[in-house]
Amino acid sequence: MRTITLLFFITLTLLAQTSYELGEKLYMQKGCYSCHGIKADGMHNYPRLANRAKGFLTYKLKRFRNKISDNQQQELMIAFATGLSDADIDNLTTFFTNYIDIQLEERYDDSYENYGDGGS
Repeated sequence: MRTITLLFFITLTLLAQTSYELGEKLYMQKGCYSCHGIKADGMHNYPRLANRAKGFLTYKLKRFRNKISDNQQQELMIAFATGLSDADIDNLTTFFTNYIDIQLEERYDDSYENYGDGGS
């Protein structure tokens, strides 16, 4: 009996995903990358989410989930956030706050700023 219980807990441990991994999976499933970028570094007028403060991101996502926005652009987020649970928000914000680019194995450099419209 002890062996079966031990095997059960070992299997659960191996199959369990971290909050970071669950957040990354949710980020891709919800299509967040289409506006915020594959690396959560922001695109066009959409803000970067990588390595931002967890409390701030949690606050914003909960406001969007409650259908509250500060401007017209933020209203787009309401449709994406209304179905999020507290656990989903925690996983997403853990992913954003601790984001590391696997290819570069480093955190996003938030000191970089792009200027202009990217045109020629």
